[in-house]
Amino acid sequence: MGNPMTEQTQAPEAQPSSPGPASGKPDIIRVEGMHKWYGDFHVLKNLNLNVQQGERIVICGPSGSGKSTFIRCINRLEEHQKGKIIVDDVELTDDVRQIDSVRKEVGMVFQHFNLFPHLTVLENCCLSPIWVRKTPRKEAEASAMEYLERVRIPEQADKYPGQLSGGQQQRVAIARALCMKPKIMLFDEPTSALDPEMIKEVLDVMIELAGSGMTMLCVTHEMGFAKTVADRVIFMDGGEIVEGAPPREFFTNPREARTQKFLEQILQH
Repeated sequence: MGNPMTEQTQAPEAQPSSPGPASGKPDIIRVEGMHKWYGDFHVLKNLNLNVQQGERIVICGPSGSGKSTFIRCINRLEEHQKGKIIVDDVELTDDVRQIDSVRKEVGMVFQHFNLFPHLTVLENCCLSPIWVRKTPRKEAEASAMEYLERVRIPEQADKYPGQLSGGQQQRVAIARALCMKPKIMLFDEPTSALDPEMIKEVLDVMIELAGSGMTMLCVTHEMGFAKTVADRVIFMDGGEIVEGAPPREFFTNPREARTQKFLEQILQH
């Protein structure tokens, strides 16, 4: 038998990374005891996180805390070495078919827009639906125009990425990800490469998207966005999930000293 005192003291440690409020919805992402190394560098340490269907999570923390690496592991752009990642009931392993299955359901928007410069906005949006989902071209184009309308730049459909502002390119990147009709959207610091005047237009699109019930994980320093959109805010530091709570609790009553220090620094700016 285990020592009950030891078990009691260990239990609270798991709370920051346990499931969020019990809404009765199923978990669409489960991360269990996940570790990642780059050579000898232990970049992610024993991460545990359950994300419910339709839940919106903001991940924050200082630079180098492992935030981007963590969400890149969720669609296997980065490989974890220990523990489990289960997305929409499919476990991510070395099996290419399982990786492809997960990537079809997980859209990703990067810090740098990653658009193909030689393709028009419309062609960028249609590429994956046509090649991956085998969507007929006319249907893919009609769907792409709907999503470009949704991100409020349908008039840019025939332009090339280089003709657009950074904010417009990031909105194209969001539309492109949505064209695959994913169940989950991952955002990796989507506004950090933008000029200040362009940040709001991208955040407005993300806020509208959050209102549609999409499951979202977003790495960002935009704390106003976190307060407006998130169901839960997760704080990472040193490759660990230090704390997680609903925004009101997270910002007004952070429990951990590392979280308190981070919020003091970031909310001063």
